[in-house]
Amino acid sequence: MRREIKKTKILCTVGPASTSPNILAKMYEAGMNGVRINTAFGDQTQYEEIVRNVRRIGEIPILLDLKGPEVRLRAKKKLAVKRGDSIIFGADADLSFSWDIYSWLEIGDSVLFDDGKVQTKVTEAGEMQIQLQALNEGILEDGKGVNFPGKIFPSPTLSEKDLKLIEFARKHRVEFLSLSFVRTVEDINQLRQRVGKSEAGIIAKIENAEGVKNFRGILDAADGIMIARGDLGIELFRESVPLLQKQMIASCNQEGKMVITATEMLESMRENPTPTRAEVSDVANAILDGTDVVMLSGETAVGKYPVEAVSTMTKIAEQIEPAVISKVTGEEFRNISSVISWSVNAIAKAMPLNKVVTITRTGYTARMIARFRLRQPVIAVTISPMVRNQLDLVYGVQPFQIEHEGDSILAVSRALLSKGVVRDEDVVLFTAAFRTFQRHASNLIEIHTIRELHDFWEKQKL
Repeated sequence: MRREIKKTKILCTVGPASTSPNILAKMYEAGMNGVRINTAFGDQTQYEEIVRNVRRIGEIPILLDLKGPEVRLRAKKKLAVKRGDSIIFGADADLSFSWDIYSWLEIGDSVLFDDGKVQTKVTEAGEMQIQLQALNEGILEDGKGVNFPGKIFPSPTLSEKDLKLIEFARKHRVEFLSLSFVRTVEDINQLRQRVGKSEAGIIAKIENAEGVKNFRGILDAADGIMIARGDLGIELFRESVPLLQKQMIASCNQEGKMVITATEMLESMRENPTPTRAEVSDVANAILDGTDVVMLSGETAVGKYPVEAVSTMTKIAEQIEPAVISKVTGEEFRNISSVISWSVNAIAKAMPLNKVVTITRTGYTARMIARFRLRQPVIAVTISPMVRNQLDLVYGVQPFQIEHEGDSILAVSRALLSKGVVRDEDVVLFTAAFRTFQRHASNLIEIHTIRELHDFWEKQKL
């Protein structure tokens, strides 16, 4: 079993380059903490294979990426275009869109493909067909993303495929569902209603102007945020993305919500075994900003060096983490667990603790403590396998599923000692919810040397 060293978590998109159990196992050993399935490509048979292979290698979470109102290119065959070429799109043409949005386009509108690599403009518009003119040369191929800067379409939040994938996620106990192109709180509410009683966390992907405008409400409604910088840099000005990244990460940290920084982090490693210096700085700066997770997309899905990409991210994280400082600021009372997290942070700074152990039902207290970026490891103990896996994408948290009865602190400390997670001489701060059924009500802090704790209970039995 891999022992966690780094605090930053790495989420890897799995595709043709990484589906095999052998490659997944190597990525796991290199530092992969979770797997993303991009449902813009493939089908449920392929997704089932990925789920099976991931479950074999370790207890790590799976994030299923729903496409939502995102628009994708549908191409019957790959098409090379040159500047000035006219291209026909329509329901009966070789090229079409995943949503019927033709009537909403107007002459002069910009239409960008594949993260802006192919740029076009509308020259003729009709109810069921449009004509585009290529502004540069490039390749149009099936499944690539499409952006319409400045346009807002009344697309439904969830497609029929998305609805089937929600059932797939429930059947396979997928830990997270991410929704693309979230526009408003209502998009998250609709998905949560469909998810129902499932424990799956909902991640809102922020990648358009509407999502940025409504970010505060979306953050409150979602369980986490993915900063999808590829589309965000196309929908908005590219130069605005770095500052938006910092602002959104800071807001997520303040609320104790998981945040993923995504897109093109080590893009050159699709083709090369080493990254550029700028890419190394990009990953490092995201960690310094306070991100919980750095994500690999094409680098691990279709790249030539998926294992090396994970290993590179791990090395960057281990080098940068000692310099990470929490930017969480003072806040009004919100709940007991929040107050406890502030106390834990103060104690961890004031005395020589070796570890912090939080016994948690939902993972909330662990996330609230983790936002302070403690120098000590935060060990989260839960009886829920779903919560255990979800916490594997929270910065600095080492999660364990442990059944415990009676005195939970004693039972948990014994279990952690037997696993080698704590040692006899460790000074450990424990948090737990005691004599309460309230949510977010961890109301107990105890500090013990592990040996002394166990000796005390042995003497109590005499």
